[in-house]
Amino acid sequence: MPFRIDESDLILQGGCDDESRSACVKILMISDVYFPRINGVSTSIFTFRQELEHHGHAVHLIAPDYGRPTADEQWITRIPSRYLPLDPEDRMAKLSAIMELLPGLRNQGFDILHIHTPFIAHHAGIRLAKALGIPAVESYHTFFEEYLYYYVPFLPKSVMRFAARHFSYRQCHQVDALVTPSEAMLEVLRGYGVRTQADIIPTGIELEQFAAGSGAAFRARYGIDPEWPVLVHVGRVAHEKNIGFLLEVVARVRRVAPEVLLIVAGEGPALKALKRKAVALGIGGHVLFVGYLDRQRELLDCYRAGDAFVFASRTETQGLVLLEAMALGVPVVSTAVMGTRDVLRHGEGALIAAEQVDDFAGQVVRLLQDTALRRRLSAAATAYAAQWSAARMAERMAGFYQEVIQKSQEPVAAFSRRQGVTG
Repeated sequence: MPFRIDESDLILQGGCDDESRSACVKILMISDVYFPRINGVSTSIFTFRQELEHHGHAVHLIAPDYGRPTADEQWITRIPSRYLPLDPEDRMAKLSAIMELLPGLRNQGFDILHIHTPFIAHHAGIRLAKALGIPAVESYHTFFEEYLYYYVPFLPKSVMRFAARHFSYRQCHQVDALVTPSEAMLEVLRGYGVRTQADIIPTGIELEQFAAGSGAAFRARYGIDPEWPVLVHVGRVAHEKNIGFLLEVVARVRRVAPEVLLIVAGEGPALKALKRKAVALGIGGHVLFVGYLDRQRELLDCYRAGDAFVFASRTETQGLVLLEAMALGVPVVSTAVMGTRDVLRHGEGALIAAEQVDDFAGQVVRLLQDTALRRRLSAAATAYAAQWSAARMAERMAGFYQEVIQKSQEPVAAFSRRQGVTG
């Protein structure tokens, strides 16, 4: 039986009433991932949607059905989907089912379509935008050049890098405009030869959500001694996050702080390998893998349980968890690569270290041993994170939408739009 959506079933969240219509943007978003799948893309969509609505705009999302509804489904159309053998956390939505939404979408008066992922959502998104006669914007959330190799390791890394560059170049020229969360990511795309209109708009953080959390409660829950020095890492437990390097750092830090504990919050395909590596390094009892934590309660407790937040990912297009940690007043020790280079400022809530065990471990030890430094960095972290508010970033996104919409309505742009690459 065909999957269809009746016009009455499609609910736009936001404030586009008749009186505010001239200032309101009606946004159709589409993504290959969204909650209950936990990752940075899901968080970005949720954050922007919430703040865009607060600014008087209207949003609707098309996303895969995971068989587990979230608490807030009213603004989402879920698409029948199937498992992905190489990535069981994700789902592949049916392209045909997405296209069957068209009758219900035509009369909604959408102004712009925002694509958040480059797979089925991308291909469906450009088709929907063309059919609806509206411009398409795409967010480049993932640095595929460094990411794909970990999931197709049987092919040479050089081959995967070439494929990722070609893939990105082609897709970036199929849309009207791009959003990257960092200057570093835009520089990479420009290096590929991408000339599509683009703006740098990071995902902001909902500052009011980071006022809660109890580190003492988290330590008590997991039997962690209040006096133990604790390092925290939050994120997908995947090879590209470079958590194995952090395990080597912990082994080195133990020479000075023998009771140090690393908490790893998250799940993913590298979990078993990392547990084995921790045992091999002799730190099995000093690494606590706690899995996914509820963002509204346990995750805040986890952040606050740390004396420092540690991070060494090589593939981040932004590194939102760094800002989350700093918003909670947790000092950061991190490398500054790709998107994290744009986020971090040495001394402003963070110590930047090289991806070299001795240097990184030295910065961690310095922070753990110097109480005054921890206090200074904690205060600086909170102040610095406030500059990255979700409200400010949503305002920038709405302005970019309006710029792209206006440009698409110009006669020459409307005629030539998406004619360069059509595959």
